[in-house]
Amino acid sequence: MKHLRILVLMHPDCVPPDSSDGYSAREINEWKTEYDVVSTLRTAGHEVRPLGVQEEIKPVRDEIEGFKPHIVFTLLEEFHYDVVYDQHIASYLELMKIPYTGCNPRGLILARGKDLSKTLVHHRRIPVPAFAVFPMRRKVKRPPRLELPLIVKSLSSDGSLGISQASIVDTDEKLAERVAFIHERIGTAAIAEQFIEGRELYVGVLGNNRLRVLPVWELKFGSMGGPGARHIATEKAKHDTSYQERIGIADGPADDLTPELSAHIQRLAKRIYRTLGLDGYARIDFRLSTNGVPYFIEANPNPEIAKSQEFATAAGHDGLDYPGLLNRIVTLGISRAKAGVSLG
Repeated sequence: MKHLRILVLMHPDCVPPDSSDGYSAREINEWKTEYDVVSTLRTAGHEVRPLGVQEEIKPVRDEIEGFKPHIVFTLLEEFHYDVVYDQHIASYLELMKIPYTGCNPRGLILARGKDLSKTLVHHRRIPVPAFAVFPMRRKVKRPPRLELPLIVKSLSSDGSLGISQASIVDTDEKLAERVAFIHERIGTAAIAEQFIEGRELYVGVLGNNRLRVLPVWELKFGSMGGPGARHIATEKAKHDTSYQERIGIADGPADDLTPELSAHIQRLAKRIYRTLGLDGYARIDFRLSTNGVPYFIEANPNPEIAKSQEFATAAGHDGLDYPGLLNRIVTLGISRAKAGVSLG
Protein backbone atom coordinates (compact mmCIF):
# COMPACT_ATOMS: atom_id res chain seq x y z
CA MET A 1 0.00 0.00 0.00
CA LYS A 2 1.27 3.49 -0.81
CA HIS A 3 1.85 5.89 2.05
CA LEU A 4 -1.37 7.69 2.98
CA ARG A 5 -2.53 10.67 4.97
CA ILE A 6 -4.78 9.17 7.65
CA LEU A 7 -6.96 11.19 10.02
CA VAL A 8 -7.80 9.16 13.13
CA LEU A 9 -10.93 10.23 15.03
CA MET A 10 -11.15 9.37 18.72
CA HIS A 11 -12.52 10.57 22.06
CA PRO A 12 -10.54 13.61 23.30
CA ASP A 13 -9.55 11.76 26.48
CA CYS A 14 -8.03 8.95 24.40
CA VAL A 15 -5.60 10.94 22.26
CA PRO A 16 -2.42 8.95 22.93
CA PRO A 17 1.08 10.20 23.69
CA ASP A 18 3.89 9.56 21.22
CA SER A 19 5.37 6.96 23.58
CA SER A 20 3.92 4.76 26.33
CA ASP A 21 7.14 5.00 28.37
CA GLY A 22 6.55 6.12 31.94
CA TYR A 23 2.81 5.37 32.00
CA SER A 24 1.20 2.80 34.28
CA ALA A 25 -0.69 -0.19 32.90
CA ARG A 26 -3.95 1.39 34.07
CA GLU A 27 -3.18 4.65 32.25
CA ILE A 28 -2.17 2.84 29.07
CA ASN A 29 -5.37 0.80 29.18
CA GLU A 30 -7.41 3.98 28.75
CA TRP A 31 -5.92 4.72 25.31
CA LYS A 32 -4.35 1.43 24.26
CA THR A 33 -6.46 1.05 21.10
CA GLU A 34 -5.75 4.59 19.94
CA TYR A 35 -2.04 4.21 20.69
CA ASP A 36 -1.78 0.86 18.92
CA VAL A 37 -3.58 2.10 15.81
CA VAL A 38 -1.72 5.41 15.53
CA SER A 39 1.75 4.00 16.26
CA THR A 40 1.30 0.99 13.95
CA LEU A 41 0.07 3.10 11.04
CA ARG A 42 2.99 5.50 11.53
CA THR A 43 5.47 2.63 11.60
CA ALA A 44 3.99 1.51 8.27
CA GLY A 45 5.01 4.87 6.82
CA HIS A 46 1.68 6.69 6.81
CA GLU A 47 1.24 10.31 7.84
CA VAL A 48 -1.16 9.98 10.76
CA ARG A 49 -2.98 12.80 12.54
CA PRO A 50 -5.03 11.98 15.67
CA LEU A 51 -8.05 14.18 16.38
CA GLY A 52 -10.12 14.20 19.55
CA VAL A 53 -13.79 14.78 18.76
CA GLN A 54 -16.76 15.04 21.12
CA GLU A 55 -19.18 17.96 20.78
CA GLU A 56 -18.38 19.78 17.53
CA ILE A 57 -18.27 18.54 13.94
CA LYS A 58 -16.40 21.63 12.71
CA PRO A 59 -12.93 20.33 13.75
CA VAL A 60 -13.51 17.28 11.56
CA ARG A 61 -14.39 19.45 8.56
CA ASP A 62 -11.40 21.71 9.22
CA GLU A 63 -9.00 18.76 9.27
CA ILE A 64 -10.53 17.28 6.12
CA GLU A 65 -10.11 20.58 4.30
CA GLY A 66 -6.63 21.33 5.68
CA PHE A 67 -5.00 17.92 6.04
CA LYS A 68 -6.78 16.40 3.03
CA PRO A 69 -6.69 12.81 4.33
CA HIS A 70 -6.90 9.90 1.94
CA ILE A 71 -9.03 8.14 4.56
CA VAL A 72 -10.48 8.71 8.02
CA PHE A 73 -9.85 5.93 10.54
CA THR A 74 -12.68 6.28 13.02
CA LEU A 75 -12.25 5.02 16.57
CA LEU A 76 -15.20 7.00 17.93
CA GLU A 77 -17.66 5.01 20.01
CA GLU A 78 -19.86 8.00 20.80
CA PHE A 79 -20.47 11.60 19.79
CA HIS A 80 -21.89 14.41 21.89
CA TYR A 81 -21.71 12.03 24.87
CA ASP A 82 -24.14 9.57 23.31
CA VAL A 83 -23.27 6.19 21.78
CA VAL A 84 -26.29 6.27 19.45
CA TYR A 85 -24.76 9.20 17.56
CA ASP A 86 -21.73 7.29 16.26
CA GLN A 87 -23.53 6.54 13.00
CA HIS A 88 -23.87 10.27 12.33
CA ILE A 89 -20.10 10.60 12.03
CA ALA A 90 -20.08 7.91 9.33
CA SER A 91 -22.98 9.68 7.61
CA TYR A 92 -21.12 13.00 7.72
CA LEU A 93 -18.00 11.46 6.20
CA GLU A 94 -20.13 10.00 3.41
CA LEU A 95 -21.63 13.43 2.75
CA MET A 96 -18.08 14.83 2.59
CA LYS A 97 -17.18 12.00 0.17
CA ILE A 98 -14.23 10.97 2.32
CA PRO A 99 -13.35 7.26 2.63
CA TYR A 100 -13.59 6.00 6.20
CA THR A 101 -12.94 2.76 8.03
CA GLY A 102 -15.45 0.51 9.67
CA CYS A 103 -19.16 0.08 9.28
CA ASN A 104 -21.66 2.08 7.23
CA PRO A 105 -24.39 4.13 8.98
CA ARG A 106 -27.24 1.72 8.24
CA GLY A 107 -25.35 -1.22 9.71
CA LEU A 108 -24.46 0.81 12.79
CA ILE A 109 -28.13 1.62 13.36
CA LEU A 110 -29.38 -1.93 12.84
CA ALA A 111 -26.75 -3.40 15.15
CA ARG A 112 -27.11 -0.73 17.85
CA GLY A 113 -30.63 -1.69 18.91
CA LYS A 114 -30.38 -5.10 20.53
CA ASP A 115 -34.11 -5.69 20.00
CA LEU A 116 -34.05 -4.81 16.30
CA SER A 117 -30.94 -6.87 15.56
CA LYS A 118 -32.38 -9.90 17.38
CA THR A 119 -35.69 -9.58 15.53
CA LEU A 120 -33.99 -9.43 12.14
CA VAL A 121 -31.69 -12.34 12.94
CA HIS A 122 -34.59 -14.40 14.32
CA HIS A 123 -36.36 -13.99 10.95
CA ARG A 124 -33.33 -15.69 9.40
CA ARG A 125 -34.07 -18.69 11.66
CA ILE A 126 -30.98 -18.17 13.80
CA PRO A 127 -31.50 -18.89 17.53
CA VAL A 128 -31.86 -15.79 19.71
CA PRO A 129 -32.86 -15.58 23.39
CA ALA A 130 -36.47 -14.63 24.09
CA PHE A 131 -36.58 -10.98 25.18
CA ALA A 132 -38.71 -7.99 26.14
CA VAL A 133 -37.97 -4.27 26.03
CA PHE A 134 -38.85 -1.94 28.90
CA PRO A 135 -38.97 1.71 27.77
CA MET A 136 -38.22 4.60 30.08
CA ARG A 137 -41.01 5.70 32.41
CA ARG A 138 -43.15 2.64 31.80
CA LYS A 139 -44.39 0.10 34.32
CA VAL A 140 -42.31 -3.08 34.34
CA LYS A 141 -44.45 -6.11 33.65
CA ARG A 142 -42.87 -9.35 32.51
CA PRO A 143 -44.67 -11.03 29.59
CA PRO A 144 -45.84 -14.54 30.57
CA ARG A 145 -43.85 -16.06 27.68
CA LEU A 146 -40.59 -14.70 29.13
CA GLU A 147 -39.34 -17.21 31.67
CA LEU A 148 -36.95 -16.46 34.53
CA PRO A 149 -33.98 -16.16 34.99
CA LEU A 150 -33.32 -13.15 32.78
CA ILE A 151 -30.34 -10.91 32.16
CA VAL A 152 -31.12 -7.18 32.10
CA LYS A 153 -29.05 -4.78 29.97
CA SER A 154 -29.14 -1.37 28.36
CA LEU A 155 -30.98 -1.56 25.05
CA SER A 156 -28.36 0.47 23.17
CA SER A 157 -25.14 0.80 25.20
CA ASP A 158 -22.24 -1.54 24.57
CA GLY A 159 -18.98 -2.49 26.31
CA SER A 160 -20.96 -4.35 29.02
CA LEU A 161 -21.95 -0.97 30.49
CA GLY A 162 -24.12 -1.53 33.55
CA ILE A 163 -23.71 -5.32 33.57
CA SER A 164 -22.85 -7.07 36.84
CA GLN A 165 -23.87 -10.22 38.67
CA ALA A 166 -26.98 -8.29 39.78
CA SER A 167 -28.02 -8.08 36.12
CA ILE A 168 -29.24 -11.69 36.30
CA VAL A 169 -32.65 -11.73 37.95
CA ASP A 170 -34.82 -14.64 39.07
CA THR A 171 -37.90 -12.82 40.43
CA ASP A 172 -40.22 -10.13 39.11
CA GLU A 173 -39.17 -7.87 41.98
CA LYS A 174 -35.51 -8.11 41.01
CA LEU A 175 -36.46 -7.56 37.38
CA ALA A 176 -38.20 -4.28 38.25
CA GLU A 177 -35.23 -3.20 40.37
CA ARG A 178 -32.69 -3.88 37.65
CA VAL A 179 -34.75 -2.22 34.93
CA ALA A 180 -34.98 0.86 37.17
CA PHE A 181 -31.20 0.74 37.60
CA ILE A 182 -30.68 0.79 33.81
CA HIS A 183 -33.17 3.63 33.37
CA GLU A 184 -31.65 5.75 36.13
CA ARG A 185 -27.93 4.99 35.89
CA ILE A 186 -27.47 4.36 32.17
CA GLY A 187 -30.31 6.56 30.92
CA THR A 188 -31.63 4.20 28.25
CA ALA A 189 -34.45 1.72 27.76
CA ALA A 190 -33.73 -1.76 29.14
CA ILE A 191 -33.85 -5.15 27.49
CA ALA A 192 -34.40 -8.32 29.50
CA GLU A 193 -33.53 -11.53 27.72
CA GLN A 194 -33.55 -15.19 28.58
CA PHE A 195 -30.30 -16.03 30.36
CA ILE A 196 -28.38 -18.67 28.45
CA GLU A 197 -26.23 -20.77 30.75
CA GLY A 198 -23.10 -21.65 28.83
CA ARG A 199 -20.00 -20.26 27.11
CA GLU A 200 -19.28 -16.75 25.83
CA LEU A 201 -18.10 -16.89 22.20
CA TYR A 202 -16.98 -14.18 19.78
CA VAL A 203 -16.51 -14.36 16.02
CA GLY A 204 -14.75 -11.59 14.10
CA VAL A 205 -15.74 -10.85 10.52
CA LEU A 206 -13.82 -8.70 8.02
CA GLY A 207 -15.06 -7.54 4.65
CA ASN A 208 -17.51 -5.62 2.51
CA ASN A 209 -18.65 -8.15 -0.09
CA ARG A 210 -16.19 -11.01 0.23
CA LEU A 211 -16.00 -11.89 3.92
CA ARG A 212 -13.20 -13.34 6.01
CA VAL A 213 -14.48 -15.03 9.17
CA LEU A 214 -11.97 -15.32 12.00
CA PRO A 215 -11.64 -18.34 14.32
CA VAL A 216 -14.23 -18.80 17.07
CA TRP A 217 -12.88 -17.07 20.18
CA GLU A 218 -13.94 -17.55 23.79
CA LEU A 219 -13.96 -15.34 26.87
CA LYS A 220 -12.74 -17.61 29.66
CA PHE A 221 -13.82 -16.57 33.12
CA GLY A 222 -11.15 -18.14 35.33
CA SER A 223 -12.22 -18.25 38.96
CA MET A 224 -14.96 -15.61 38.61
CA GLY A 225 -17.32 -15.33 41.56
CA GLY A 226 -18.21 -17.59 44.42
CA PRO A 227 -21.10 -19.99 44.93
CA GLY A 228 -23.99 -19.13 42.62
CA ALA A 229 -22.00 -16.64 40.53
CA ARG A 230 -22.71 -16.75 36.81
CA HIS A 231 -20.05 -16.59 34.13
CA ILE A 232 -21.02 -13.43 32.25
CA ALA A 233 -19.07 -10.60 30.63
CA THR A 234 -19.60 -7.98 33.34
CA GLU A 235 -18.33 -4.43 33.04
CA LYS A 236 -15.61 -5.30 35.56
CA ALA A 237 -14.61 -8.46 33.68
CA LYS A 238 -14.33 -6.55 30.40
CA HIS A 239 -12.44 -3.47 31.56
CA ASP A 240 -10.72 -3.93 34.95
CA THR A 241 -7.25 -5.25 34.09
CA SER A 242 -6.24 -5.92 37.70
CA TYR A 243 -9.45 -7.91 38.26
CA GLN A 244 -8.84 -9.87 35.06
CA GLU A 245 -5.33 -10.78 36.18
CA ARG A 246 -6.41 -11.65 39.72
CA ILE A 247 -9.05 -14.19 38.77
CA GLY A 248 -7.62 -15.35 35.46
CA ILE A 249 -10.04 -13.89 32.91
CA ALA A 250 -8.61 -14.32 29.42
CA ASP A 251 -9.70 -14.80 25.84
CA GLY A 252 -8.43 -17.35 23.37
CA PRO A 253 -9.43 -20.02 20.87
CA ALA A 254 -12.64 -21.82 21.81
CA ASP A 255 -11.39 -25.21 22.97
CA ASP A 256 -13.21 -28.51 22.63
CA LEU A 257 -15.55 -27.43 19.84
CA THR A 258 -15.95 -29.99 17.09
CA PRO A 259 -14.86 -28.79 13.64
CA GLU A 260 -18.50 -29.09 12.57
CA LEU A 261 -19.75 -26.85 15.40
CA SER A 262 -16.99 -24.28 14.83
CA ALA A 263 -17.83 -24.13 11.13
CA HIS A 264 -21.55 -23.82 11.95
CA ILE A 265 -20.93 -20.88 14.30
CA GLN A 266 -18.73 -19.17 11.70
CA ARG A 267 -21.46 -19.60 9.06
CA LEU A 268 -23.99 -18.07 11.46
CA ALA A 269 -21.67 -15.12 12.05
CA LYS A 270 -21.43 -14.52 8.31
CA ARG A 271 -25.21 -14.73 7.88
CA ILE A 272 -25.77 -12.30 10.77
CA TYR A 273 -23.20 -9.87 9.34
CA ARG A 274 -25.03 -9.84 6.01
CA THR A 275 -28.50 -9.72 7.60
CA LEU A 276 -27.61 -6.56 9.52
CA GLY A 277 -25.97 -4.90 6.51
CA LEU A 278 -22.55 -4.70 8.17
CA ASP A 279 -19.30 -3.98 6.39
CA GLY A 280 -15.73 -3.10 7.29
CA TYR A 281 -15.28 -5.24 10.39
CA ALA A 282 -17.43 -6.46 13.25
CA ARG A 283 -17.55 -8.95 16.10
CA ILE A 284 -20.58 -11.21 16.49
CA ASP A 285 -21.27 -12.41 20.05
CA PHE A 286 -22.87 -15.74 20.94
CA ARG A 287 -23.72 -17.77 24.01
CA LEU A 288 -23.23 -21.48 23.46
CA SER A 289 -25.82 -23.24 25.62
CA THR A 290 -25.01 -26.32 27.68
CA ASN A 291 -26.82 -28.44 25.07
CA GLY A 292 -24.68 -27.05 22.24
CA VAL A 293 -26.97 -24.43 20.68
CA PRO A 294 -25.26 -21.13 19.68
CA TYR A 295 -27.55 -18.18 20.50
CA PHE A 296 -26.95 -14.80 18.87
CA ILE A 297 -26.53 -12.14 21.56
CA GLU A 298 -25.41 -9.01 19.72
CA ALA A 299 -23.34 -7.61 16.87
CA ASN A 300 -20.55 -5.12 17.50
CA PRO A 301 -19.52 -3.18 14.39
CA ASN A 302 -16.17 -1.39 14.78
CA PRO A 303 -15.18 -3.41 17.87
CA GLU A 304 -12.12 -2.58 19.93
CA ILE A 305 -8.98 -3.45 17.96
CA ALA A 306 -6.11 -2.97 20.39
CA LYS A 307 -3.31 -5.50 19.84
CA SER A 308 -4.31 -7.32 23.03
CA GLN A 309 -8.06 -7.47 22.33
CA GLU A 310 -9.89 -10.51 21.01
CA PHE A 311 -10.44 -9.24 17.47
CA ALA A 312 -6.73 -8.67 16.85
CA THR A 313 -5.60 -11.81 18.65
CA ALA A 314 -8.08 -13.94 16.70
CA ALA A 315 -6.83 -12.35 13.46
CA GLY A 316 -3.25 -13.13 14.49
CA HIS A 317 -4.22 -16.74 15.19
CA ASP A 318 -5.63 -16.84 11.65
CA GLY A 319 -2.35 -15.63 10.12
CA LEU A 320 -3.21 -11.91 9.87
CA ASP A 321 -0.73 -9.92 11.98
CA TYR A 322 -1.61 -6.56 13.52
CA PRO A 323 -0.12 -4.32 10.80
CA GLY A 324 -1.82 -6.56 8.23
CA LEU A 325 -5.15 -6.23 10.06
CA LEU A 326 -5.01 -2.44 10.08
CA ASN A 327 -3.92 -2.43 6.44
CA ARG A 328 -6.93 -4.61 5.58
CA ILE A 329 -9.32 -2.31 7.47
CA VAL A 330 -7.94 0.74 5.63
CA THR A 331 -8.11 -1.05 2.28
CA LEU A 332 -11.76 -1.99 2.88
CA GLY A 333 -12.65 1.64 3.59
CA ILE A 334 -10.94 2.86 0.43
CA SER A 335 -12.40 0.12 -1.77
CA ARG A 336 -15.94 0.86 -0.53
CA ALA A 337 -15.52 4.52 -1.47
CA LYS A 338 -14.10 3.63 -4.89
CA ALA A 339 -17.05 1.32 -5.52
CA GLY A 340 -19.32 4.30 -4.93
CA VAL A 341 -21.77 2.15 -2.99
CA SER A 342 -23.19 3.40 0.28
CA LEU A 343 -25.30 1.21 2.52
CA GLY A 344 -26.17 4.19 4.68
